[in-house]
Amino acid sequence: MEVKTSLLDNMIGVGDMVLLEPLSEDSFLENLRNRFDHSEIYTYIGSVVISVNPYRSLPIYTSDKVEEYRNRNFYELSPHIYALADEAYHSLRDQDKDQCILITGESGAGKTEASKLVMSYVAAVCGKGQEVNKVKEQLLQSNPVLEAFGNAKTVRNDNSSRFGKYMDIEFDFKGDPLGGVISNYLLEKSRVVKQPRGERNFHIFYQLLSGASDDTLKKLKLHRDFSKYNYLSLDSAVVNGLDDATNFRTVRNAMQIVGFMEDEVQSVLELVAAVLKLGNIEFKPESRCNGTDESRIKDKNDLKEMCELLGIEQSVLERAFSYRTVEAKMEKVSTTLNVAQAYYARDALAKNLYSRLFTWLVTRINESIKAQTKTRHKVMGVLDIYGFEIFEDNSFEQFIINYCNEKLQQIFIELTLREEQEEYVREGIEWTNIEYFNNAIICDLIENNQNGILAMLDEECLRPGTVTDETFLDKLNTVCAEHQHFESRLSKNSKFLNDHSLPHSCFRIQHYAGKVLYRVEGFVDKNNDLLYRDLSQAMFKANHSLIKQLFPEGNPAKVNLKRPPTAGFQFRASVGTLMKNLQTKNPNYIRCIKPNDKKAPHIFTESLVRHQVRYLGLMENVRVRRAGYAFRQAYEPCLERYKMLCKQTWPHWRGPAREGVEVLMANLQVPAEEFSYGRSKIFIRNPRTLFFLEERRRQCLQDLATLIQKIYRGWKCRSHFLLLKKSQIVVAAWYRRYAQQKKYQRIKSATTVVQSYTRGWQARKLLRELKYQKRCEEAATTIAAYWHGTQARMELRRLKQEARNKHAVTVIWAYWQGTKARRELRQLKEAARNKHAVSVIWAGWQGTKVRREYRKFFRANAGKKIYNFTIQRIMQKYFLGLKSSLPSMSPIDKTWPTRPYLFLDGVHTELRRIFHLWRCKKYRSQFTEEKKAVYEEKLEASEIFKDKKALYPSSVSQPFKGDYLEISKNPKYQKLNSTVDEKVLLADVVNKINRANGKGTARIFLLTKKSVVLADQKTGQVKASVPLPDLSSVSVSTQSDGFFALKLKEGSASAVKGDFLLSSEHLIEIITKLHRIGATDQEQLNIDISDEFLVQFKQDKVCVKFIQGAPKNGNSVSCKRKNNRLLEVSVPTTA
Repeated sequence: MEVKTSLLDNMIGVGDMVLLEPLSEDSFLENLRNRFDHSEIYTYIGSVVISVNPYRSLPIYTSDKVEEYRNRNFYELSPHIYALADEAYHSLRDQDKDQCILITGESGAGKTEASKLVMSYVAAVCGKGQEVNKVKEQLLQSNPVLEAFGNAKTVRNDNSSRFGKYMDIEFDFKGDPLGGVISNYLLEKSRVVKQPRGERNFHIFYQLLSGASDDTLKKLKLHRDFSKYNYLSLDSAVVNGLDDATNFRTVRNAMQIVGFMEDEVQSVLELVAAVLKLGNIEFKPESRCNGTDESRIKDKNDLKEMCELLGIEQSVLERAFSYRTVEAKMEKVSTTLNVAQAYYARDALAKNLYSRLFTWLVTRINESIKAQTKTRHKVMGVLDIYGFEIFEDNSFEQFIINYCNEKLQQIFIELTLREEQEEYVREGIEWTNIEYFNNAIICDLIENNQNGILAMLDEECLRPGTVTDETFLDKLNTVCAEHQHFESRLSKNSKFLNDHSLPHSCFRIQHYAGKVLYRVEGFVDKNNDLLYRDLSQAMFKANHSLIKQLFPEGNPAKVNLKRPPTAGFQFRASVGTLMKNLQTKNPNYIRCIKPNDKKAPHIFTESLVRHQVRYLGLMENVRVRRAGYAFRQAYEPCLERYKMLCKQTWPHWRGPAREGVEVLMANLQVPAEEFSYGRSKIFIRNPRTLFFLEERRRQCLQDLATLIQKIYRGWKCRSHFLLLKKSQIVVAAWYRRYAQQKKYQRIKSATTVVQSYTRGWQARKLLRELKYQKRCEEAATTIAAYWHGTQARMELRRLKQEARNKHAVTVIWAYWQGTKARRELRQLKEAARNKHAVSVIWAGWQGTKVRREYRKFFRANAGKKIYNFTIQRIMQKYFLGLKSSLPSMSPIDKTWPTRPYLFLDGVHTELRRIFHLWRCKKYRSQFTEEKKAVYEEKLEASEIFKDKKALYPSSVSQPFKGDYLEISKNPKYQKLNSTVDEKVLLADVVNKINRANGKGTARIFLLTKKSVVLADQKTGQVKASVPLPDLSSVSVSTQSDGFFALKLKEGSASAVKGDFLLSSEHLIEIITKLHRIGATDQEQLNIDISDEFLVQFKQDKVCVKFIQGAPKNGNSVSCKRKNNRLLEVSVPTTA
């Protein structure tokens, strides 16, 4: 059974500050402390969530918690950030209202973690599916990339966001995410060149040096030692709890998931390394002959390495650091830079390089995560922006940040009051005006177009003549002196003349969060944000593709003499756009509070929290909510919660919920002025009334619990008695059954014994009768047998006598024949002995005669002649045997007879070589010229593709036909044939791949000695004609597919529309013929065989990646577009 935990059940302190009684700042803080000590870090103010950073992990963000808050009413469970995220998501999905979640608070209060929790919750509760999961993963993985490049360790926060981020997450009508758009505001780029004590530079610098491999650092010309780089502070280089090496691997993986190509990642790392190298460039002064000072670079090694990374000529960048060119109409004036100006130019270049790189990263992420469909989307915005900042030394950055927070506070008050008013009007409740502090006067002081501080700062920056921070302060003292929220030591208001806490070079603004003292030093330079044109033009001359994109103003062909907008003007415009965007959405607020400055758990510093409560306007927010009605609830849950307080509504109310609530309130005799009935909710004015209802409910629940216990005990005893009664009946039934079974077994056994005795007597009687009958039959048989035996023996004696007489005659004849045969044998043996003696004598005589002849003729050279005769005979036998066992005339037949003797090894090998050469000559003499050309092409194809492409073995047995369309004979292509002047070497139908969807379009492919022609298959109209000299290379994969890319030379006339990505069934023949034609023209065509290569489509480069996958749609190769910069070709795995 599911147990619901209401906001009012088991409450530690008060879960909703609107219900706090009595309401004061002390009670507000005490309630926050009480809940914080019990690990309750979330508290409501109506629909606003207060989040106190616990500085430790809590078990309240598990998947079970996500399911617990899913599809629940906002006030149904205890306060949690998941409740606000669920409310916003369901309002967007079910009510079609665009939402925005505004997360504010000072640095270290947990804003970034809160935005991650909101995004992870929305990702967990929305739909599932391959595409949806991919979009969710890309949205979530964009955070590590932006944190690495935009976050840094500060004295208040180890992972402080040094930029403002607003993300619009777009959903379809089902509530599934389609994509998103990220906007960034005011990156603190001054941190790149200088960090306050106890802080460090952006994370990516330390992550790169700690986590990159040795090979990567070698390519980037970097060392792991932080102390070798001037831009990296050493006192806080290592942060406890931050593993830079692991985080670097996380960032690389996140960039791959978001959709960054490998060459793009490498380009980004090269720019980061260039910034580090830039900080090591130092200058020394030199005096010219005319008396002017100029600067020179001390050690040019870092400059050289930086120029090698970015592809810039060293002399160009060195001159840009030493000279400045000022253009005015048609005149150019070049001036030298002293050491201070050179350092300023170096730092300005470093800040601009990193800032523009960060902006490019945000734009590149937006390209990957943006929604592909162009239909109307539902939008949920998440704003994670820096909180109000009051430091000991506040400069231009703090002024801009606090201005943004003033605007957010203004829109917060306006939207809160508007939401309150709209709900009262919607419910039909009378609205009463609420008094509150309107900070519009402070916003006007800063942003007024005529006499606002930003307008005067811009005017001072654009004014000719000497412009300093002091002249700007003088102007403020003149224009803003009478403003009640502006204070200055030199203003016309004399009340600050004796205020020694207000220095002469500072001014003070009384913000809604308190007074802030700003030091005017650096305001003008930071607002100008100038980068010398010489440096921009030097950057544009780089051979690095990304650098050219970051510095478009450096293009000499597009020189713009107009002064770029100031930093203040740009930020004011972006804040205005953000405010308009937020006003079109339904707001949801998360107010983050930092409990202590030590970043330690279990510590609650009251003075620090009190300051944040004041400048966040939380007490004012509570008063706004309580000015009307402190508590409101829909009729159904209200009746469900309090129905036990009235007999008419308990246990079930059969009528409408509103009537039940009216009966309930009337029965409880609650005064009519304490509540009001809306159309769908009841509104309770005073928290005491709610606590009265809760106390009555608690007492009633105790009475109900006692009643339930009583009924349960009675039911339990009754159930036990009934169980005993039932058991007794079952036992008695089983016993009676057992007794009857025993009695039946006894009767059955007695009956069986009687039956067995009767059957035995009958069987024995029958047996005696059968035995007597059998004895009679056996006696007759025995008598007959004896008689037959007597007759048989008499006949046997007669036959034996006859046989004895016949055997005696046979024995006598045999003895006579034996005697006669032995006598004849003796005679034959005697004749044989006589004949053998004669033969032996004759053989002896012949041997003597032969020996005499041998001695006469062969006594001198007998051994040599016998040896030569033997060798001659062996060779004759060898050649005759070789003749009969020669192999076939095929040149590929590698068989050869084995040699019979070891001494013939050399002859045997040489004969085999001669025979092979002879039969190859005979085989070649059969070839025609055409056949020779085909085999030469086959041989060249083998040199290009053998053991490099899986498709090659299947093409060996296929002859190269060339003209597969018979274009000269086919009347369909007569018009196309007439447009081609040269002889067509190859004509085939190929598929031209479309980058938008990966699908192919049929085209006729013609190859001549001078050009490649692509024509429409149906009409024969020529679509493209590319001269062969314009081809730079051809790219194919190692798989068994037919895809190939024709890459064109940059700057050629044919390269306007980009490269061609084609697919053909005769890929081997097409590439071979292209390669042969290129070889004859003395310009070798490059063949690139790789599973991943880049193809230029107009202005964009797209990566074509080949992977092996399971066969789909049969065994065909499929091409699919993964994102704007990736085409994925799936090749079926071959067995």
